[in-house]
Amino acid sequence: MNKIDIRNYKPLGEIVFDYLKNAIIAGDLKPGERLMEIAIAEQLGVSRTPVREAIRKLEKEKFIEMIPRKGAYVSSTTLKDMLDVLEVRRLIEGFATELAAERMTDEGLVSLLRTHKAFLKALDDNDTDSMINLDNEFHDLILKASDNIKLIEIATALSEQVQRYRLSYFTEMSNFDELREWHEKIYDAIEKKDSKRASEVAKKHVELIEKAVVAFNKKK
Repeated sequence: MNKIDIRNYKPLGEIVFDYLKNAIIAGDLKPGERLMEIAIAEQLGVSRTPVREAIRKLEKEKFIEMIPRKGAYVSSTTLKDMLDVLEVRRLIEGFATELAAERMTDEGLVSLLRTHKAFLKALDDNDTDSMINLDNEFHDLILKASDNIKLIEIATALSEQVQRYRLSYFTEMSNFDELREWHEKIYDAIEKKDSKRASEVAKKHVELIEKAVVAFNKKK
C-alpha cells in the first residue's frame, strides 16, 4: 500500500475506510490477511485513530472479521455468500439486458462490441486482470444502456459484492469457455434487439456460473 492523499473533503477515517475497502474488493488485501493498525498507519502516513475507525466500519459492513485475542482479518467469501449474490444478480442482469436490447444506442453497441472483443482476447491471453476488468465493463455497459435509474442504483449497491465474487471466480477457476459462448449470445440478442432472448440468455449465463461455482466448491 502507498500513502494516501489526505487533501480530501472527507473525514480521514472515511478516506482510510474507502482505501482499505477498495483494496479488499480489488484483491490487494486477500481473504484471511491480517490488518495491523500500526503497519497500516505507517504505510498510509496517518495516525492509528482513523485506521481504527476504518477497521470498525469495515467490520460492520462484513469486509473484515474481528477474532478475539488475534485481531482483524479480511473476511472470506463463502459459497453461500456467492450464491446469494448470484441469485440477485441473475434477476438484475436479466431485466437490465432485456431493457438494453430495447434501448441501447448504435454508439453503445459499438462500445459493447469493442469491450466484448477485448474480453475474448484477454481470455485467449489468459490475462486474469483484464478478464475481470473487461467482464465488469461489459456488464456495466449493458446496465447503463437499460436507462433505468432505479435499476442502476440497485445494481450499484450490489456491485461491491459482485466484484468480490468476480475476483474469486476468475482467480480460482480456469474453464472460461462458457463465458465466451454466453457473452456472444448476449451481444447477439442485444444487437438484434430481441429483448426476450436477451433476458433469457443473460439469466442463463448467471445460472451456469452458479452451477460452476457449486461444482468447483464440491471439489475442494
